[in-house]
Amino acid sequence: MRIDGSGTLRANCVLCPNPGPMTLDGTNTWVLREPGSRGVVVVDPGPHDERHLERVARTVQEQGAQVAVALLSHHHGDHSDGARYFTELTGAPVRAVDPALRIEGEGLTDGEVIEVDGLELRVLATPGHTADSLSFHLPADDVVLTGDTVLGTGTTVIADEDGLSAYMESLYRLRDLVVTADVRALLPGHGPICTEPLAKLTEYIDHRESRLAQVTDAVRAGADTPARIVARVYAGIDDAVRPAAEASVRAQLRYLAKRGDIPAGLGQD
Repeated sequence: MRIDGSGTLRANCVLCPNPGPMTLDGTNTWVLREPGSRGVVVVDPGPHDERHLERVARTVQEQGAQVAVALLSHHHGDHSDGARYFTELTGAPVRAVDPALRIEGEGLTDGEVIEVDGLELRVLATPGHTADSLSFHLPADDVVLTGDTVLGTGTTVIADEDGLSAYMESLYRLRDLVVTADVRALLPGHGPICTEPLAKLTEYIDHRESRLAQVTDAVRAGADTPARIVARVYAGIDDAVRPAAEASVRAQLRYLAKRGDIPAGLGQD
């Protein structure tokens, strides 16, 4: 199996044709299988796109394998809305942090090791993008599936308005893992794989700290609402992603207030 030319033996990406400002080229559905085994793990079946879900199921069947379980990196619909139909196609249970998204499956807990027919996948809680965001470490290939915590291109949105503190901790946790476990690639929920994970995570951390400084300066210059801060800090932003930028600003303001850099409650609509 392959990761679009990376040479790994256990992970294969099936790209869903749902491109957009928030999904980049589309949702990456990851199919994981120990070489020579029958059991398959699917991470993020994707949106309710029947052709895509059928293609994922057919990919597994053509290999003479069977989906043992589907895992959700988080609750957003572009990763999870197709889960029920995928279960109908494959009979596989769906496991998720959110009980409402589980289908004949259990929850997922930080540090848990999922074993399927010789494949071992370690669950990492990486909240921030959402409170239920997870990453998955595949140590046999020295890779980490990052969901929307780290994207292949650009930076992620903090959809959980109180999640920036948790997100920064998640980034530092992933960076530590890259160093201690010699991780060689990040497999994101959107965009191309990242073969320089340490540089990518350092870039993400530096970007967030730089953006926090810009938001602090904007507030001190008189910008007192998320919309005004976005106009100053994200000049020229595409209108399609403006609401996401304002959500990120709200998260940044809460984080800065908690850190004591700006007054509490400042800049909230």
